[in-house]
Amino acid sequence: MTEAAARRAPGTPCWVSLMVHDMAATQEFYGALFGWEFRPGPQQLGPYARALLDGREVAGIGELPPDRHLPIAWTPYLASDDVDGTAASVRQCGGTVGVGPLDAGEAGRMAIGSDPSGAVFGIWQAAEHLGMTVTGVPGAVAWNELVTRDTSSVSKFYQSVFGYTEEAVVSADFDCLTLLVEGRPVASVQGVGHALPRHRGSHWMTYFEVSNVDEAVERVADLGGHTVTAARNGSLGRVARVADPEGAEFALVTSPPS
Repeated sequence: MTEAAARRAPGTPCWVSLMVHDMAATQEFYGALFGWEFRPGPQQLGPYARALLDGREVAGIGELPPDRHLPIAWTPYLASDDVDGTAASVRQCGGTVGVGPLDAGEAGRMAIGSDPSGAVFGIWQAAEHLGMTVTGVPGAVAWNELVTRDTSSVSKFYQSVFGYTEEAVVSADFDCLTLLVEGRPVASVQGVGHALPRHRGSHWMTYFEVSNVDEAVERVADLGGHTVTAARNGSLGRVARVADPEGAEFALVTSPPS
């Protein structure tokens, strides 16, 4: 599904960003994997570039200061009409705000927070930069999922802060919720119990669409990344979890024909 850039309703995932130590090598990896090209800016937060797919913005990659040893992870940004108000709600509802709110030049205003389980997400109030201009095509974001111990422990937080409604996935085997904005599914929450990786804890997982998951997994290895979870068929399509050379994990998905 493609979409024109438009101001998104609060709570809608509107951007994904990755902060790394070696920006040039990371751009080379994702450029070769997804066919991305890069355009510098905004620079207010240090070296940063927007990834373009056929000229349309799909993601951002920035460089961490050498003395910052943060986990390397893709971070989804959730839309807000008032970042300062949303950040206050995050704190009131048991989360934390680690960065901001602050202005990103003329692009917009942002903050980075975490929910009570520790999963990190961004908050974006758009000005000139509205976010992703295409989704759901090979090389672009297809979906975002919160992986946590159990859905009940964090679902109320996201409902309160972003106004989501929820739809339970009815299954005896899975603890899964779909988050809805204005009746539209925008993300999911997956409770995995003791299968939650100890080294990561609760985290958001970004899914990127590819035309063939199995071929893309091989390509990841050729480019210096590795497989975290082998390709399998699931509710979203055929999915594999992989990591880039700096260890940032993400999912590859080939969605079923609509």
